[in-house]
Amino acid sequence: MSDPPHPSTGDAPPGHSEGPHEWRGSPRQERRWLLIFVRFLLPGATVIAGLVVMSLGGESDLEGGAGIVGAGLAVFFLNWLFRAGASGERERDAEDAARKYFDRHGRWPE
Repeated sequence: MSDPPHPSTGDAPPGHSEGPHEWRGSPRQERRWLLIFVRFLLPGATVIAGLVVMSLGGESDLEGGAGIVGAGLAVFFLNWLFRAGASGERERDAEDAARKYFDRHGRWPE
C-alpha cells in the first residue's frame, strides 16, 4: 500500500493523475460533514453514552449519566439556538434590502 499524501501539500497519492485537491472532497463537502458531526452526531453520541452509563451502573452512575445526557442535550440546543439566530439575521438582511428597494423605487419589491 502506498503512503498517504503529505497534509500540507495536498499531493495525490502515487499512481493518481488528479490534481492536488481533486482526489479529496471539496472544502464545502468537508465543512458539511463537520457541521453534521457537530450538530447531530456529537450530541447524539453524548446522549447515548450517558444512557449507557445510566443503564450499566448503580445509583451514583445514574446521576453521572444524567449529567452526560444533559451535556449532550445542551450541545444540541446550543446548535439549534445558533441556527435560529443565523436565520433571523438573514431575514433582517432581506428586510433591509427590501426597504432600500422601496426607498429607491417607491414601491415594495415583489
